[in-house]
Amino acid sequence: MSWLSSSQGVVLTAYHPSGKDQALGGNHGKGGEEATTSRRYGQYTMNQEITKVMERPPFDRSSSQDSLDELSMEDYWTELENIKKSSENRQEDQEVVVVKEPDEGELEEEWLKEAGLSNLFGEAAGDPQESMVFLSTLTRTQAAAVQKRVETVSQTLRKKNKQYQVPDVRDIFAQQRGSKEREPPDGTESQSVRTEENKYQGKDDQASSLAVGKKELTPLVPEEAPASETDINLEVSFAEQAVNQKESSREKIQRSKGDDALLPSFRLPKDKTGTTKIGDLAPQDMKKVCHLALIELTALYDVLGVELKQLKAVKIKTKDSGLFCVPLTVLLEQDQKKVPGTRIPLIFQKLISCIEEGGLETEGLLRIPGAAVRIKNLCQELEAKFYEGTFNWESVKQHDAASLLKLFIRELPQPLLSVEYLKAFQAVQNLPTKKQQLQALNLLVILLPDANRDTLKALLEFLQRVVDNKEKNKMTVMNVAMVMAPNLFMYHTLGLKSSEQREFVMAAGIANIMHLLIKYQKLLWTIPKFIVNQVRKQNTENHRKDKKAMKKLLKKMAYDREKYEKQDKSANDADVPQGVIRVQAPHLSKVSMAIQLTEELRASDVLARFLSQESSGVAQTLKNGEVFLYEIGGNIGERCLDDDTYMKDLYQLNPNAEWVIKSKPS
Repeated sequence: MSWLSSSQGVVLTAYHPSGKDQALGGNHGKGGEEATTSRRYGQYTMNQEITKVMERPPFDRSSSQDSLDELSMEDYWTELENIKKSSENRQEDQEVVVVKEPDEGELEEEWLKEAGLSNLFGEAAGDPQESMVFLSTLTRTQAAAVQKRVETVSQTLRKKNKQYQVPDVRDIFAQQRGSKEREPPDGTESQSVRTEENKYQGKDDQASSLAVGKKELTPLVPEEAPASETDINLEVSFAEQAVNQKESSREKIQRSKGDDALLPSFRLPKDKTGTTKIGDLAPQDMKKVCHLALIELTALYDVLGVELKQLKAVKIKTKDSGLFCVPLTVLLEQDQKKVPGTRIPLIFQKLISCIEEGGLETEGLLRIPGAAVRIKNLCQELEAKFYEGTFNWESVKQHDAASLLKLFIRELPQPLLSVEYLKAFQAVQNLPTKKQQLQALNLLVILLPDANRDTLKALLEFLQRVVDNKEKNKMTVMNVAMVMAPNLFMYHTLGLKSSEQREFVMAAGIANIMHLLIKYQKLLWTIPKFIVNQVRKQNTENHRKDKKAMKKLLKKMAYDREKYEKQDKSANDADVPQGVIRVQAPHLSKVSMAIQLTEELRASDVLARFLSQESSGVAQTLKNGEVFLYEIGGNIGERCLDDDTYMKDLYQLNPNAEWVIKSKPS
């Protein structure tokens, strides 16, 4: 159950406490009477009926309970107290974000829009064939998630007596349903299907390439070769993996007790076609990735029986200038006038820099709060002098800088984890295994707006550097997670008629999510291969469709079709022998080079050959990450290759691609 469960409109406000605020657990109405003042922990306030809560719920461990013990939660409750105290010294204008829980059908309608399927319903409804390419690449569980929401929207629109029709999408999913009906009644797949699917597991170029109208539409986890507990399988849909694992014995969720040793050492198996990170794909392909990630996340939650409800900020009153209580997008617009191309707010970068200049070995870093009065004065001074460049950073104490960093996060008008997906982040704790929690977090990170995701990445990288000095600063990954969780997740028990024990479990849950975000951050910024392959499949089908339309147009215009087809065929392989690729490098001394493909040739080898032609100074500069090898065209828009990509394997996956060495766009 989320902290935001009411179906009524809820007002979230930025950090705007007053001296009239009451202490936690004090002066609440007796006998369940409505409290007369709101409770504020920091950035957001919910003006709802307040149930009696305790400052620190007593902990009564049962034999089956696996949440964190009270001693290890001490940092969490202490941080809440510090936030409460700091609120008494902040008197900012109220910044309002109104969040509404959607009515019946509205949630599903909004979901379909975000999944890129708005043309399946409403006034914009068109020929369902337009979505056939997209839908044909979906797995069984993804298709079920889409169908469920389309049917809900259809029923809702009929109830409202809308004039327009909702397309019947049953035919679109007939193939998936047909394959389901052919399965044994106990839900297990036939041996023939498993044998067919096992072929995919041995082929990088077909791991999740989904053939329309064939059995291979639903990738499965091989029965005889289950993935190791320490491996994260990115080649097969997470929801499909969950289906296959559901009947097997469930992995017991381990709760860390202050050290990261109890968490599994998850790793990504090597992929010869290269690992794809967020930021490696062109915008048009990244948009498709986000559509698929939302569908996959929903399918995963559906399979595991966890409710996924998105919220939406329907009305926002925010500052349009300044540093604190300012939306990330507004901050970046301001900052990009000063530093073109910057992706992380300058004040955020400077606060981290200030903390690091004081040394990350300081004991209690992030845990020990700065002086509240000084923090208030520093905020006012920063607002006035930061952009003028006259603020004296040498006067800022390290613990004050850490408090300012946490304050900045809390005072964002919308949470860093976004209004839309905050509940989904919180619901991660309800997933049964650590691996599934990690898979969900991976998809959620992909779904965050660019500004939120980039800022979160900078924060997590900084937190990891703090943890790296735990021997000196006494801040383990769990200590840091405890301190940062209430700042990042804006944890509340308001409006929830929950027991004190439930409040404790909820707090432990979000602290553990914070733990996962810090420990596995490198993995979380990886785009799963099965999603990249679905994008490739969509692009292939769209190209085929466009090519067919072009041929019809050329025929109609009486052009020489044979000449066109010949040109089209030779466009990418003109004068290049079989087994050789031509790599372009327009900004280097050697602008083009034909390279023989071998089993061991990697992207780093291709770069090395070009850099060997440069002068020593230029080559050294370029080695430091200035240029990268790109895969462009064919079945992908554009993709930056990691150094360990095996070129022959990738060439077999995308033989029509062009290969270009260039710098990454800022």
